[in-house]
Amino acid sequence: MPAYNSMFNNDPNIPRLVGNFPLLPLRTKTRGPAYVLPQPNPPLAASESPDPDSESYDILDEVLSLFRANTFFRNFEIQGPADRLLIYGILFVSECLGKIRPHHSLRDATKDVLNTALDLNFAIPGDPAFPLNQIYEPPRDRQDAEQLRQYLSQVRQELASRLLARVYEEDTDGKPSKWWLSFTKRKFMGKAL
Repeated sequence: MPAYNSMFNNDPNIPRLVGNFPLLPLRTKTRGPAYVLPQPNPPLAASESPDPDSESYDILDEVLSLFRANTFFRNFEIQGPADRLLIYGILFVSECLGKIRPHHSLRDATKDVLNTALDLNFAIPGDPAFPLNQIYEPPRDRQDAEQLRQYLSQVRQELASRLLARVYEEDTDGKPSKWWLSFTKRKFMGKAL
């Protein structure tokens, strides 16, 4: 059985590519270069995603919904540019889950995960420290590299906040979800950021 690919590969609107990394629109309040999608109407709880057919559904909702299923796969066939963002998102979610401990309160986890998301010293495609350079093309120039870094920073911040909302749902007495934490030791494609 193959891994689940992104539904945004079939999007008729071609996203802007930096290297071969797509800059897809996001539903976010975080500042950055991404086009901002409208908020769902009626508003949803922070731990919920809109329906995939909704105009508010974005790639980060898809990353969180496919994370648990795709984590079990060691191979991933890339079928379009959105799959590259899906891979990056899954690897970042794995990194964030590794920061959350079973005894962490929401406050402690938020501090650790948001520090990881806000850290600007992360590798982008083309950097020697980036683990998946074989499937990502480097940016053409310094301006593209800076735009990609800003976009990935925006993705990391939004993904971290949505992940925390799901791991610490309101009815769990301040404890992280054991179901989410059971994936902390799994490595998607055997890689880590």
